[in-house]
Amino acid sequence: MANERRKLLEVSGLTMDFGGLRAIDSVGLDIHAGEIVALIGPNGAGKTTFFNCVTGIYTPTAGDIVIAPPDGSSRRINGLKPNAITSLGMARTFQNIRLFPAMTVLENVMIGRHCRTRSSILDVIVGGARTRREERETVATSYRLLEKVGLADLAGEYARNLSYGAQRRLEIARALATEPFLLLLDEPAAGMNPQETLELEALIARIRTDNELAILLIEHDMKLVMNISDRITVMEYGKKIAEGTPREIKENPKVIEAYLGEEAHA
Repeated sequence: MANERRKLLEVSGLTMDFGGLRAIDSVGLDIHAGEIVALIGPNGAGKTTFFNCVTGIYTPTAGDIVIAPPDGSSRRINGLKPNAITSLGMARTFQNIRLFPAMTVLENVMIGRHCRTRSSILDVIVGGARTRREERETVATSYRLLEKVGLADLAGEYARNLSYGAQRRLEIARALATEPFLLLLDEPAAGMNPQETLELEALIARIRTDNELAILLIEHDMKLVMNISDRITVMEYGKKIAEGTPREIKENPKVIEAYLGEEAHA
């Protein structure tokens, strides 16, 4: 049980300035193994900027981002490139879907396996035994992930032909292909209808259980957030204004005023 509560991510004093604009102001956030943590707030609160700092797209102006993977190591990742952070075990999806539209569903997931393969360029050119073995393993793993997100029957379809909700699930499958210990989802329910959102909720819960990983998500669908989160952090104007369980957040006057409004009582 103690291992399940191991702290995987510790963000402290995170600050991000763009010229004279402070987008994030000394924000802290921790995530433990097995948790689903939601990061919520009004548009412009700094949520995606927070994600971009944690995943290496931006180098923060100040603060520390420390990961502690399940292998027992610990590392400060400020300033690392996104591909390096992915290789260390953090994967993300994006608010605006970033798939390869002219590639098949299967190929999109296979791309996510790149950081876990070891074949060199020479191996690929000569078609050595290791390359062939890794290709077989990559295909098999990618099919298993497509089955998990309900897209195995569409493996040969071009990504551009999928429905919006299916594209969201494909992006999650590609992120899982990197074998993360922490999965960051940026507005995964955006553009989904109510039925797709219910299916997404079940998928996120299943991913947490089956893959034994932690999940941090940005989401505006409050019903989804309240149903699935263990803890919630609330941001407004770049600052953290509240943190707690769904019940605590639902009853927090600052949150009600800043973001949830009457929705908190729905």
